Amino acid sequence: MRHIPLAMLLMLPAAAWAHPHPHAQVHGTGFVDGLMHPLSGADHLAAMLAVGLWAALTGGRALWAYPLAFVTAMALAGLAGAGQSPLPGVEPVILASVIVVGAAAALALRLPMVAALAALALFGAAHGHAHGVEGPAVAGYPAGFVLATLGLHAAGLAIGLVAMRVQRPQVTRGVAAVTAIAGAWMTLA
Repeated sequence: MRHIPLAMLLMLPAAAWAHPHPHAQVHGTGFVDGLMHPLSGADHLAAMLAVGLWAALTGGRALWAYPLAFVTAMALAGLAGAGQSPLPGVEPVILASVIVVGAAAALALRLPMVAALAALALFGAAHGHAHGVEGPAVAGYPAGFVLATLGLHAAGLAIGLVAMRVQRPQVTRGVAAVTAIAGAWMTLA
């Protein structure tokens, strides 16, 4: 029951959008702004945490391949999106990433590696494009959002691996279920 306040915070509609308006530009100074962007919205935070959770539950090569596929596509799309206009459909794909990756982890879904990596790359590209469009076109900004993303993936991996080590995979699956439910809630906000 200690985790209910966190779940409730993730479901707050105001916290759901890292992007206050689809055409809003967040002008910042670089690294710190990039670092804070994935941490400032529940949509990014939940999806990136869920990637690590899913990787931990899948194990093997997924431990590094899932986060790497997401963050590589995110970084490339972020660079491509810098200074561009938002693409239609990016926000729904970001929300879908929270639901789909959270549900995949909650269900301990084992997809063929190619399918999982393709889905994670698509979702990573959507997150990256949003980061790139909304951030300043300075070198430190992408480095910041990549580092924050890797940190969130590592947090998900740590939760999952510790839970697996103590024979409690249901903890990992429960946290993942909360992310999927939060994503569904965000679609209604």
